[in-house]
Amino acid sequence: MTPSGFALYRFPHQQQVTLVCQTHGQPLQLSSCRDLNDRRGFVVAPFQIAPQHPILLIRPDRVLTFADATRCSLPEGWQFAPSEPSVGTEQTGGLHAPGSDREAYGQDFRCFHARLADDHFRKLVLSRCAEQPADGQTDVLALFQSACLLYPRLFVALAYTPVSGLWLTATPEILLEGEAGRWRTIALAGTMRLEGQQLLGEGEEVCWSTKNIQEQRYVATYITECLEHVSADVSEEGPRTVRAANLVHLRSDFNFTLYDNVRVGDVLQLLHPTPAVCGLPKEEAFRFILGHEHTPRLYYSGFQGPLGIQPSATHLYVSLRCMQITPRAFRLYAGGGLLKDSTEEQEWQETEAKLETMRQCIATRKM
Repeated sequence: MTPSGFALYRFPHQQQVTLVCQTHGQPLQLSSCRDLNDRRGFVVAPFQIAPQHPILLIRPDRVLTFADATRCSLPEGWQFAPSEPSVGTEQTGGLHAPGSDREAYGQDFRCFHARLADDHFRKLVLSRCAEQPADGQTDVLALFQSACLLYPRLFVALAYTPVSGLWLTATPEILLEGEAGRWRTIALAGTMRLEGQQLLGEGEEVCWSTKNIQEQRYVATYITECLEHVSADVSEEGPRTVRAANLVHLRSDFNFTLYDNVRVGDVLQLLHPTPAVCGLPKEEAFRFILGHEHTPRLYYSGFQGPLGIQPSATHLYVSLRCMQITPRAFRLYAGGGLLKDSTEEQEWQETEAKLETMRQCIATRKM
């Protein structure tokens, strides 16, 4: 039976691949993170939850596991048809049509930086989209397999619903995961590119700038403040340097248990979107981004992952280093945190480095 939605995914530092398929009805559309309370399935959530871009929950009617990415397969009966509409490419909110040229990024950077320079915001995250034409028939499974091979440290997922379209993600950032009452989230911010001999290690010798350290501290402090509303035993470890593809980031880990009356959706309502993809003050930064970025983010910088598919286990990741796959093009997304002392060229180069994660998947996939 042709699935109405599916997700193929692999956890960091693991080989096993899991396929979740919904075979009856359509994926559930939800209007808030709290609606995920007491649900189970594979979650695909957008940056901005809206009627045209809802949280989607793929029901696990069928769950298959494969030993590794070389042995996995797409759902039986599903085809990436050339006639399938290119979902999400419409203009929204009066913004310009999606584009990735340097001039558009420069306009956005100057707009964002002006509000940082006058101390209106402590941090803003600016994203962009780069569109790359699809060169003939796209081998979707090969793209997923390429991402698994290239990025063993990352959560890799290929997810499809008729509402969201088809997305490939390879992300290092945990939003929320837990099992048997113990929960974990992370603060991930600051980015540096590894070069030369640095690529042989895990970034141990990287010297972090004041800007990167400050950006990570902003995110960690915000997460601490959020968790204090839902837990009395929050512990923080870090920050430490972690590698993700050819980049390194600063990461702090938070472990906690929830109050008895708090559920998963309640925690997600507090955390999403984190300052790592939004800014500070968060609510005002969120509104500013929606009104001023050239390209709507859609499901980029949202979150995704299995929710309660295995008994009492949840693994949700922020949707970074991702692309929307359409029959005609690959639409790659990346962003970076801006502070008052950020410079345009440096931030542009950071987004280029992040886009390379998906570009490598396209370049190295099996033909």
